Amino acid sequence: MKILVAGGAGYIGSVLVPLLQQQNHQVDVIDLMWFGNHLPGTVSAKKQDLFSLVESDLQGYDQIIFLAGLSNDPMAEYNPAMNFIQNGALPPYLAYRARKAGVKRFIYASSCSIYGYTEDKLYDEDAPLSCSYPYGISKLVGERGVLQQQEPGFSVIALRQGTVNGHSPRMRFDLIVNTMFKTAMLEGRIVVNNPAIWRPLLDVRDTAQAFARAVEANQDISGVFNVACDNFTVGQVAEQVRDALEHRTGNAVVVEMRNHQDFRNYKVDCTRAKEYLGFKPAYGINDMVDSLWANLAGYGDLSQSAYYNIQVFKQIMSRDDGQY
Repeated sequence: MKILVAGGAGYIGSVLVPLLQQQNHQVDVIDLMWFGNHLPGTVSAKKQDLFSLVESDLQGYDQIIFLAGLSNDPMAEYNPAMNFIQNGALPPYLAYRARKAGVKRFIYASSCSIYGYTEDKLYDEDAPLSCSYPYGISKLVGERGVLQQQEPGFSVIALRQGTVNGHSPRMRFDLIVNTMFKTAMLEGRIVVNNPAIWRPLLDVRDTAQAFARAVEANQDISGVFNVACDNFTVGQVAEQVRDALEHRTGNAVVVEMRNHQDFRNYKVDCTRAKEYLGFKPAYGINDMVDSLWANLAGYGDLSQSAYYNIQVFKQIMSRDDGQY
């Protein structure tokens, strides 16, 4: 199968694209390369604005996976205008071009952050959505824009991902488990601003498998699917990361619990992804820590700006040459 991964040079794409190649798919990547290119040399990766693509660029592809856009709340709040353009307008635009070009399936990387605040209820894909933050709103706009274009012969799948963690060739330390790992290694402590709030988590290797399952799904399958390994309070995450690192290092790690208010609190039910896509996550928090520990020697300075999307984004936005 011939697949285009839009935004495929980032944190998730750098794990997903090699997996798709291993499964004998022909994979191309188009990306603005904000965070460099950490893909294998066997991948055709082009630096290009996705808004510039038209039907002739997409003809011949069987499926398109959309991983592009701004990736977290700090980036969205730093530049709300670009957030709504890249996350809200770009996915429907590319899905529209893909549908006109004869592409058979469009797979959209959505986010569980669109649930906003769920009052500790377990939410499935039909639950009400209440996010009031720019990132979550824009991801929902993008999701609805692509799902609206579903029609016979054009399947649309949106994967609402939990917070993704673990090692990737395009490494990040601005994700919950990865951040806790970093502060524990550098400072011997983990700071938890609100231990009671809930988050669904997902290892980046399982994330890649979820997209692979979507690629393989029957052509008549469309819709929204939650994907996560499980739901945890932030306090539980901190304790598991602490225990995993104390076991590996032999050093004590202090968990500092604070009580800062946070209006983002959500738990999700992933039954639908298991039933329709055959998605079964294989990795938990301990495995995420394992992957980081195994690659620690190659990271160098864990605080370098390249590992933090908002820092790279601010540098890009500060340029006056228009080369985004």
